[in-house]
Amino acid sequence: MAEKRDYYEVLGVDRNASEDEIKKAYRKLAKQYHPDLNPDNKEAEAKFKEANEAYEVLSDAEKKAKYDRFGHAGVDPSYAAGQGGYGGFNGQGFDFDLGDIFSNIFGGGFGGGFGGGSNPNAPQRGGDTQASVTISFEEAAKGCEREIDSARIEVCDECHGSGAAPGSSPKTCPECHGRGQVTSQQRTAFGMFQTQKACSRCGGKGTIIENPCKKCRGAGRVRKNVKITVKIPAGIDDRQVINVRGQGNKGVNGGPAGDLRVAVNVRPHPIFERDGYNVWVEMHVSFAAAALGCELQVPTLDGKVKYNIPAGTQSGDVFKLKDRGIQSLNNRGRGDQLVRVIVDVPRTLNERQKELLLQLDEALGNETAHLGHGEDKKGFFGKKKK
Repeated sequence: MAEKRDYYEVLGVDRNASEDEIKKAYRKLAKQYHPDLNPDNKEAEAKFKEANEAYEVLSDAEKKAKYDRFGHAGVDPSYAAGQGGYGGFNGQGFDFDLGDIFSNIFGGGFGGGFGGGSNPNAPQRGGDTQASVTISFEEAAKGCEREIDSARIEVCDECHGSGAAPGSSPKTCPECHGRGQVTSQQRTAFGMFQTQKACSRCGGKGTIIENPCKKCRGAGRVRKNVKITVKIPAGIDDRQVINVRGQGNKGVNGGPAGDLRVAVNVRPHPIFERDGYNVWVEMHVSFAAAALGCELQVPTLDGKVKYNIPAGTQSGDVFKLKDRGIQSLNNRGRGDQLVRVIVDVPRTLNERQKELLLQLDEALGNETAHLGHGEDKKGFFGKKKK
């Protein structure tokens, strides 16, 4: 298998390139190698895919940071799995600090006792997780389904959440006798005061684990990589976030699971520009075609359609193709496609072509070339000929 090229090299940008510079470089390459513009060109197809892969990583801040630090290995799940991954992954679990994990994910209370009178055995909602996905312009317009790789906290399948090694079980805490709280008395000038606090030995759970599960190290929870199919609605825009309910970290003590929040990155299109739910496209025509009128094959999200531009069309004129734009998000309506006509002026002319243009200019009465300064209406071409 050929070694992958550096993503910055693929897009032809510096490692310190801004987001706009990366997007502009990708758009240029996408337009150059897009399959619609290079039919049956395998080399162009390969370069288009390579540019897509590079843009998908460098346009995502999180993936870009991993790539800058680890190279291709930082954004290639298959490589991470084969090498043991990052953060101490050993194929069975993660080498992480349990106190940090649970305090960040489950709202505190693990590894450091339970303060503030909270009940450690009460159901707790799992934390939300984040992921990102990059889709094409067309997929964003019409909607699609994508399989997302997500890492989340789940119940340990070795101990089934008990934290105790298979064949054993948690024991009643000898300090609090399973109550999870201890009572203390203090004599003051106002009499005896009695207070209750979480048992420091069991952390308020009422049980202790003498023989911890080797897979989860007694936590009852492990981090797993899972694949989740996400339905992306039609009309989604770049950087919008989809909330997938119940696909985040699993809850504690029977609590509900958190959500998976998926940030959507939309690759720019080499031809189309999005404007809300409308789509802009530029069509280049010759001077003769604009002057005489012609039939255009206009690319749309639904394929090419025929459109007749009238005689005398000017450069910059805009025509509308109704309901050919993007599906409104969570709505039945669609935007329009707006076609801006660009009249191409020849940059170089041979003598014969110049002569024909001079004849046309004379036939038009030189009005198109009139200088408007009180001179006769021979205009520029007339003077040139004279």
